[in-house]
Amino acid sequence: MNKAEVLKEIIEQRKSIFPKDYTDAEISKEILDEILNAATCAPNHKRTKPWRFKVFKGEEKSKLALEMQAIYKATQPEQLFLEKKYNDIGFKINKADVVVSIVVNFSGMVPDWEEIAATSMAVQNMYLTCTANEVGCYWSSPKIVDYLKESLTIEENQKCLGLFYMGMV
Repeated sequence: MNKAEVLKEIIEQRKSIFPKDYTDAEISKEILDEILNAATCAPNHKRTKPWRFKVFKGEEKSKLALEMQAIYKATQPEQLFLEKKYNDIGFKINKADVVVSIVVNFSGMVPDWEEIAATSMAVQNMYLTCTANEVGCYWSSPKIVDYLKESLTIEENQKCLGLFYMGMV
């Protein structure tokens, strides 16, 4: 197969795979580094590299699950609180081997939409690299990520666009 055929196959196979379908196997450090490095190869106007990723694994990931559950509980009106959704938040994070926060940094050098587009392309590169390495993944953007500013140390010119879940399938 030539490069174009391989690329076409990877693009066609790319899909969201959710934590319920992940195994307990770990993603190797080499593959995780490859996935994150691929993200940094995304095109970006004026080389602003607007993406900011924080990797959550192990104990940090467990803390993230508890924090997200607490945020959900604190921000939901009592009559709209769903125990199933609360439990699902913890399950998805804990079932994933790795969770990566997706944050865009607005440089002020280019329009905001270009920074968001570049960050989205970085995530697409992560998706494609996961597919090539048979790693399941998906990008989730629940409203509660807006409240993660402190744990992610998000600055005023930044916005969390969601979380990228990864696990072996």
